[in-house]
Amino acid sequence: MPWSRDQLAERASKELQDGYYVNLGIGIPTLVANYIPEGMTVTFQSENGMLGMGPFPFDDEVDPDLINAGKQTITELDETAYFSSSDSFAMIRGGHINLTILGAMEVAENGDIANWMIPGKLVKGMGGAMDLVAGVKKVVVVMEHANKHGESKVLKACTLPLTGTRVVNLIITNLGVFDVKPDGSGLVLIELAPEVTLEEIAAKTEAAYEVALRG
Repeated sequence: MPWSRDQLAERASKELQDGYYVNLGIGIPTLVANYIPEGMTVTFQSENGMLGMGPFPFDDEVDPDLINAGKQTITELDETAYFSSSDSFAMIRGGHINLTILGAMEVAENGDIANWMIPGKLVKGMGGAMDLVAGVKKVVVVMEHANKHGESKVLKACTLPLTGTRVVNLIITNLGVFDVKPDGSGLVLIELAPEVTLEEIAAKTEAAYEVALRG
């Protein structure tokens, strides 16, 4: 059966490594922080100027001045550092963040990503998305495989305004996991969610892909 939101986050947490500096997008990616493997040190960075974010607060711990880039209240750690957003984006643009885990509305078989706007809808801006996909060493997308109309979000080519071109390294959907070939020449299906079949993947995926299941 397809992975739930929490199971998606848990699968994405397998991309973490000890000592990584990581930026998490809003939505499902924020749940990844709940699944850091025991004994592993991971430091979370936020575009609005915070390094070393703690867990989400309990009701009696909420500090409205402590928020992440998605405007969710968070907590600080003993080692937390604060700085200007310009310094934060210098970290991102300078290649100092090891991994970003983002949601997306569409991903193409060559690694293009569209995740910041739908034309005709009110948009305040792309936030840090364009900088993240351009400057971070590894980009992982976590999303539902199909949209609310049942249409594939894993496409031959994105139809929405792009956030970045040929930047995605790994796609994790509720149905399975795809590697994006480094040269942008296509996808490789490497993992299936429990009880999901190759036939179901084929029926719900517009993009072309190879199959090389692991483990």
